[in-house]
Amino acid sequence: MAVASPLRLRIEGMDCGACAVKIENAMRRLPGVAHIEASYGQGSLSLTFDEDRISRDMIEAKIKALGYTPVASRKAGSNLREQDAAEGAWWSSRKARLTIGAGALLALAYGVSHVEPTWSHWAYIAAAMIAFIPISRRALTGAISGTPFSIEMLMSIAAIGAVLIGDAGEAAVVLFLFTVGELLEGIAAGRARAGIKALIDLIPRTALRKNGSEIETVSVEALAIGDVVIVRPGDRVPSDGEVVEGVSEVNEAPVTGESVPVIKEIGSTVYAGSINANAELRVEITRTIADNTISRIINMVEEAQGSKAPTARFIDNFSRWYTPAAMVVSGLVILIPPLIFGADWFTWIYRGLAVLLIACPCALIISTPAAIASGLASGARRGLLIKGGAALETLGKVKMIAFDKTGTLTVGHPQITDVIEIEGSEDDVLAKAAAVERSSSHPLGAAIVMEAERRGLDIPKIFGGSVAIPGKAVTGRLKSGFVSVGSPNHATEQSGMSKELRDRISALESAGKTVVVLSEDKRLLGLIALRDEPRPDAKEGLARLHALGVRTVMLSGDNARTASAIGNVLELETRAELMPDSKLQAISVYKAEGPIAMVGDGINDAPALAASSVGIAMGGGTDVALETADAALLNNRVTGVAELVVLARATLTNIWQNIALALGLKGVFLITTLMGTTPLWMAILADTGATVLVTANALRLLRFGTKI
Repeated sequence: MAVASPLRLRIEGMDCGACAVKIENAMRRLPGVAHIEASYGQGSLSLTFDEDRISRDMIEAKIKALGYTPVASRKAGSNLREQDAAEGAWWSSRKARLTIGAGALLALAYGVSHVEPTWSHWAYIAAAMIAFIPISRRALTGAISGTPFSIEMLMSIAAIGAVLIGDAGEAAVVLFLFTVGELLEGIAAGRARAGIKALIDLIPRTALRKNGSEIETVSVEALAIGDVVIVRPGDRVPSDGEVVEGVSEVNEAPVTGESVPVIKEIGSTVYAGSINANAELRVEITRTIADNTISRIINMVEEAQGSKAPTARFIDNFSRWYTPAAMVVSGLVILIPPLIFGADWFTWIYRGLAVLLIACPCALIISTPAAIASGLASGARRGLLIKGGAALETLGKVKMIAFDKTGTLTVGHPQITDVIEIEGSEDDVLAKAAAVERSSSHPLGAAIVMEAERRGLDIPKIFGGSVAIPGKAVTGRLKSGFVSVGSPNHATEQSGMSKELRDRISALESAGKTVVVLSEDKRLLGLIALRDEPRPDAKEGLARLHALGVRTVMLSGDNARTASAIGNVLELETRAELMPDSKLQAISVYKAEGPIAMVGDGINDAPALAASSVGIAMGGGTDVALETADAALLNNRVTGVAELVVLARATLTNIWQNIALALGLKGVFLITTLMGTTPLWMAILADTGATVLVTANALRLLRFGTKI
């Protein structure tokens, strides 16, 4: 049984959506070729082929016949810069050479027409031929390969028609302007891909690797998992790793979008492309260049740009009918006035040819993918990773967003909020509790020990270890006696408790806090209250969403009292005590009312993330959540959700602006053509001009600010 071999090529010259459609149609007609995806945004083609039925050389030959240049694209583990390098300076490209040649001959023909007018017709024909030959060859190949209504075909027909009615000068100008338009499209497309190249440039070319007692300079591609590299102040981290020596601030803004440098110490994770600020770090590599954070972001963005958004699919389908219909209209413009009204044939053939030029759908086809590609690249540069145009479009339409509580709206682990002393000082209560809890793995115990260490308290030594009574208390012997940290109920059973103290505990618990009681030899020493506190930016992030008109709800598996307390602090609707299947049901109910986004970070959130209209994972969450979600906040901030919505809405607005530009410009030129005020050379601007305007408008998203 034959095995399908994957093939990925970079296609030089594929600068618009129509180009991608033409290549896809040609590939579908080849035997043994399947799973075809041509991406104008990436300038790439991916497919699988049966080597028993067709060779790679035959595939590349077909692409070349269409007028494009196939180049081997990136493979896993290869050098990113070599594979994703720019196609070279624009003036050295084949399109530039053709444009310069056509322009030079057009200028020469213009000179001849003034020096020797009798030769002007043939001079303009010669000037037209330099562009007509490659354009008509591509038109013929495209027609044979399944794309009969290509822009090249329209240009060829218009040029031939202009020559036949004795207007060779118009034909030469039209073809020259077409080559200029194609050149500008190529330059604009290169600018649109600059977002990916900027990510690639974040990775340094070399690294300082520790080799025994020596330090050697090696390429980042040579780094393997387990290697230890030295990152000096001002250096970029060469690949993902873990700090094994040193303490320093690291600027992660290039990767996560977080503007404030983060303290990194032994055990901290660092990301490829982040910048070490002020002290030397030694980092053990945990991911190779092919699998580090930057590479994964690049792959996800490329896959996202390759997937078509719903609007793009609609435009593609529309354009398949639009171009043939426009050609029919062109034919009717040529035939009806002379045949029915006795109008001048020359005049209406000329106007019909102008309509033909206006008919090209390039600007319309590119209107959505250009905006989507720019939006995705802009988000990636700000730590907002969106996995496709469909997700971006949906985010722009959501009116409701559901949040998980633990680790999403809260920090994800309990923190001490109150220490109330009954005997001794606050520090004494905390130090004795930490002594008993030091060997405990319980999250509450770990939070108590962490707070005592943060305050720099002298934690007493415990004799013989601690003894835990599950669900009740942990007890240990200190120099001063037996000390217990337990639940209020257990403390009441052992020592009794006044009504005033019980009321105080109830008030703390009503605020969603967990209270533990410290006692020594049956004497109550104090109370410690803990709660998984809201993230510092949670309230601000939710307020931004409310300002955008987005309704928010928290779906939590926690008890109703705790969830309600957090909900009151953050001012959002709350549903509590939900198991993963209950979250799914809640999402389904909300989804029936309209598009809903779900934000989560844990394994238990994965089903709800997948079931929502668009799932958003916090950057600090589990790999399962990140893989399941449609978008990820690499900066791990709740405010990033509002930034996603703002960017998505801006992208949707940009898409409709582009569509209006494409169709509006064609409509204006159609009217002026029928009125007889638009020459052929100006009609070409209805397509090439619109294409350049649409691309330029989409590129504005690369500079878009997401602040509200």
